[in-house]
Amino acid sequence: MAGIKGGNTKPERDLRAALHARGFRYRLHAKSIVGRPDLVFPKYRAVVFVHGCFWHRHEGCRYATTPATRPEFWEAKFAENVARDARVQAELLSLSWRVATVWECALKRRAEVCMIADQIALWLISVDAVIEVGA
Repeated sequence: MAGIKGGNTKPERDLRAALHARGFRYRLHAKSIVGRPDLVFPKYRAVVFVHGCFWHRHEGCRYATTPATRPEFWEAKFAENVARDARVQAELLSLSWRVATVWECALKRRAEVCMIADQIALWLISVDAVIEVGA
């Protein structure tokens, strides 16, 4: 699993490009912020996580499958990931950060990326604390 890419994935790059084209500027993977979010918008005190459906267990998604080999190991691994995601989101909210979660499956097509970038752009200028896109 050390070879699994953790950042700068294609869905993340596509969303970044779409948001940048809309005039939003951000920092990438800020180490100083809990959970190292994929995108950090300091001006809006907001963070965006682009979650892979497989690793973060997007409920009801066809990409959130469990491998047939060593299912106990995988279930434990996935449970840890989901628990960490919830813990990080709660901590960020307690620190007055706003949190967006964008699921990988929602970024499969170019038209969808544009729609989601519009949703995130509207969320950034709103006062809503949390948004989940692709649920």
